[in-house]
Amino acid sequence: MENNNTGRSGAAGHAPATDLSAEAEQRVTELIEAEEGATNRFKGWLAAGITLYAIGVSLFHLYGALYVVPAQFFRTAHVALILFLAYLLYPVARRYRNRLMWWDVGLALLAMSTLVYVLIESWSFAERNIAPTTLDVVMGWLLILLILEATRRSSGWIMVFVIGSFLAYAFVGPWLPVPWTHRGYDLERLAVTMYMTVDGIFGTAVDVSSSLIILFTIYGAVLQYSGAGKFFLDFSFAAMGSKPSNAGRTVVLSSFLLGGPSGSGVATTVTIGSVAYPMLKKAGYPPNAAGGLLAAGGLGAIISPPVLGAAAFIIAEFLRVSYLEVIQMAIIPTILYYLCLFLMVEFDARKFGGSNVAIENPLSVAQLAKTYWFHFLSLVAIIIYMMLGYSPTASVFYAIVTAFVVSFFHRDCALLPYDLLTGAGSLWRRIADSRLTTALREGTVGMLAVGVTCAGAGIIVGVVTLTGLGLKFSSIVIGYAETGASGTVALFQAVGLNVGDAMFQQTRLLFTTIFTALIVWIVGLAVPVTASYIICAVVAAPALIKLGVPDFAAHMFIFYYAVLSEVSPPTALSPFAAAAITGGDPYRTTFQTWKYTLPAFVVPFMFVLQPEGTALLLKIPPEMSWWTVAWVALSALIGISALAAGAEGWLLKRATTAERWLLALGGLCMVYTSPVTDVAGLALIGLAVASQLLRRQPAPAS
Repeated sequence: MENNNTGRSGAAGHAPATDLSAEAEQRVTELIEAEEGATNRFKGWLAAGITLYAIGVSLFHLYGALYVVPAQFFRTAHVALILFLAYLLYPVARRYRNRLMWWDVGLALLAMSTLVYVLIESWSFAERNIAPTTLDVVMGWLLILLILEATRRSSGWIMVFVIGSFLAYAFVGPWLPVPWTHRGYDLERLAVTMYMTVDGIFGTAVDVSSSLIILFTIYGAVLQYSGAGKFFLDFSFAAMGSKPSNAGRTVVLSSFLLGGPSGSGVATTVTIGSVAYPMLKKAGYPPNAAGGLLAAGGLGAIISPPVLGAAAFIIAEFLRVSYLEVIQMAIIPTILYYLCLFLMVEFDARKFGGSNVAIENPLSVAQLAKTYWFHFLSLVAIIIYMMLGYSPTASVFYAIVTAFVVSFFHRDCALLPYDLLTGAGSLWRRIADSRLTTALREGTVGMLAVGVTCAGAGIIVGVVTLTGLGLKFSSIVIGYAETGASGTVALFQAVGLNVGDAMFQQTRLLFTTIFTALIVWIVGLAVPVTASYIICAVVAAPALIKLGVPDFAAHMFIFYYAVLSEVSPPTALSPFAAAAITGGDPYRTTFQTWKYTLPAFVVPFMFVLQPEGTALLLKIPPEMSWWTVAWVALSALIGISALAAGAEGWLLKRATTAERWLLALGGLCMVYTSPVTDVAGLALIGLAVASQLLRRQPAPAS
């Protein structure tokens, strides 16, 4: 059964622009597939059948957004439906790509059998989890193995190794040294936990995947195919003037507008980069710096409302708060992130001696806004519905409906043709060729890798819950932090400084926070953002919470550092995609991306090191005034501005090495929110500014 396909475009409908070279376009496609998996591309009846199936899956989840479906059946159906399609679209090996093999069909049917079995057994299935039958155990392990293989196909061997390591830990507990030891669990107990309860595969991650992630993916696809993505890009280009910094500003603004509803770093990087790189090149950006800025802008998609990437939905479930609260917590950090990028763009314009670049756009900002204003309505629809009191699931459903309706405000944007009933040809053919059909298909296909990852992450969460690994791990991290804090205190005492208990506790928290950030970063090197957050939320977050950090601050801290995996080798997909577009070196582009992003990623330390830092998440206790909130936000802004200047090596003019150190140390002091450190930070930054003012001749621009 060999078929060829015209192919699906990029991530969630984002396709590289046609003005890329063939080699660059091929490289970009490979990198997108590295994130989403290399899918089969079919033609003819097989492509039509898969499209029909994917549309059915989207409609099923839209139905579940409005009507109550028992969680046991809805989550099981979600996993089975996703696995069925994953086995049809992800080949067992690259040499079998674009060919539907008999074993793919067999594995897809086995995946569906796990749902059929639950439906046949009905309520008795859940009621007998304390006394499972042999067939229950067999079906449980069949599902586990199917998820592992689907994970391998969609995400690679590393994620399979991580899941397999957790499963092995569940078996070998009695033979491990203290404090890792536990009683150990057999095949039956693991099958029951993973398959017959909501503590395993069908836990929080799959709950969010089935109720929110797929709906937001459909929403993003509807926006994209209704022309909203193109409008946001055109609007950003038209809104910027012809100053030397306009090229970088355009990248930052378009990243925010496109990334918010997309939630995909690679897709945003590719979509903007293929259009904006020629403009960056004319403005004087070297290939590596241009790629770094494009990837940094794309990274903002994962931390920007209203979507914030798939992990943000899981934060809401872990914290038992509304998704609107998660969006609220992300507002100030997102503003600080983009302000940091805008500031570094201004430094770049002077550092690279940028020249004016004319924006070639047939329509002005006013004309674009007058013609396509309705796209802004569809963009903020989710927030509007949440503020009106709708649940997140209902909000995204009605936002999809809103985006569908407003698409008819302009003929070029309509998801269904205006002549649907009167046009030539059959009605079904016109519907099949419509943008709506493509959007519903991409809504399901675009989240296959994330859905499989969430199912695999459920296995990890199940093992952590069953073995108590989270508490053990937090004790170990805190133990190492106490050792580091004790050594620091001893060093202070050796030089004659008296350190009290409060200082010791604060130092221990600092070490714990640093260790947690390193753990999240290391885990993120190997697995996607969503999986990285889930693993570290159940393993590392308890350590911070145990030391008095509010749970919401601990989870947001872990989320932001999980996002760093998007720009960290060996899975630095956004910088690698940007390098393919600019022709730069992938690893040097990655280092440039770190330069652009690291000042803003120091901000999460403010969430956890001082109680006042939670003001950045707009979680304001009664005893805290709005003046405190304003000062904390201003302190963070001054701090990241200084860090940005230090990283760029430019403030009022090119900075010397001493000035860069003063700016970096001053910025770090401002990030640690306290009167003493704020005064010290302002003093160090003031010294750097004074030094620049006293130097008469600026260093020549490169």
